[in-house]
Amino acid sequence: MTPPAIVDFIDYRTSVFEALETIDAGRVLSEQDAVLIKPNLVSNQSFPVTTSPACCGVIIDYVRSFSRAEIVIAEGTGNPGCNTMEVFHQLGFTRLASDKNVGLVDLNDCDIPLVRLENKECRRFPEFYMPEIAMSHFIVSVPVLKAHSLSVFTGTMKNMVGFAPPEHYAGSGGIWNKAEFHIDIHQAIMDINDYRHADLTVLDASVGLATYHLGGPECNPPAGKLVAGFDPVAVDRAAAGMLGLDWRTIGHLAADFF
Repeated sequence: MTPPAIVDFIDYRTSVFEALETIDAGRVLSEQDAVLIKPNLVSNQSFPVTTSPACCGVIIDYVRSFSRAEIVIAEGTGNPGCNTMEVFHQLGFTRLASDKNVGLVDLNDCDIPLVRLENKECRRFPEFYMPEIAMSHFIVSVPVLKAHSLSVFTGTMKNMVGFAPPEHYAGSGGIWNKAEFHIDIHQAIMDINDYRHADLTVLDASVGLATYHLGGPECNPPAGKLVAGFDPVAVDRAAAGMLGLDWRTIGHLAADFF
């Protein structure tokens, strides 16, 4: 697997294109006919808590420079007080979708078709209900660099939790739409990635949140990087180091399962 590219952040157009060119992403994208861009929109807070629409817009442009693939932006927010379509609107993704002529998909919508998957080696989720769209599309994950209060670090592997349908994974408390993932969280992250992991990642480490995924201090100085790669474990391990974290001490990053 090609190692991830780590480039200095100048602006999204310059740095996204540089990072993706470094790993020859265009060659892979040219073979796709359906692409799903998966930002991290855990709540309705703006960047750097959530993914910048400007970053996603440049990724759309890059994809289109190599492919005529159908493109959608898909997310299922974790905050039960937020409707995903409203979050799209509040954070500028509705306008982006209109400007770029791409679709928006609410992964929390109970009408989204699901497929039932089984893997007895997955200790937390030996069966999993996955949105069908995750299986039919090439997934470009676009997380932001953040520490996390439960999983220590959140990157592209944790970003896959957005695919979990709340009807199956909100739990009985209803505190978060994906609350079942807060139980044995590292194993839960590994399990969902065993079922489906990102095909390509552009991790926005231009700023970074130093201690907490829903706010708190930004990295000072800013991390000032973008990381792109096909291997989500390698991307997250590289990014964790930008927060001064040793990936060997982070459960879902220490495991060797890809």
